[in-house]
Amino acid sequence: MRKIVAGLFMSLDGVVEAPETWHFPYLNDEMGQAVAAQMQAADALLLGRHTYDVFAAHWPHQDAADPMAATLNAVPKYVVSTTLTTPTWANTTVIAGDPRKELLRLKEAPGKDIGMSGSPALVAWLLREGLLDQLNLMVHPIVLGRGRRLFDEDLGQIPLTLTRSDTFSTGVLNLTYTRA
Repeated sequence: MRKIVAGLFMSLDGVVEAPETWHFPYLNDEMGQAVAAQMQAADALLLGRHTYDVFAAHWPHQDAADPMAATLNAVPKYVVSTTLTTPTWANTTVIAGDPRKELLRLKEAPGKDIGMSGSPALVAWLLREGLLDQLNLMVHPIVLGRGRRLFDEDLGQIPLTLTRSDTFSTGVLNLTYTRA
């Protein structure tokens, strides 16, 4: 059975919003290798609507020689949305009806992991529904003070198990969790 694996950049105070505005000073070869390993373990990408819109506006216009752009543009993409009707990014399928049922079907299909990047509302929903198999957080040593946090007060209690932890030379913690 395939796993749904989410990877997010997070500030020390839990902010996951707009990492492109605060993440890059911490990007180094260690982090690049960890992100590349997550991407290589997946052969599909699961996104929420907002993250899809951001990615679809950016990645199709990048140099095809860029390995990340080539991968993201080629991989099958699944977007959980009730408002997206005509996706413009190649290889995109919209999951609009019963996302739980469709995601369970995708997990049963042959293949590698189903990767996620961003999409904090979808990550929280997947956790609540018991569909998220692995949560990879790269916690950056910065306090932002405001911005969208991964977990809101309404999520409830969800026990997790820390299965791996690394500290990069920049002070970023690379944490991997599964459901307890």
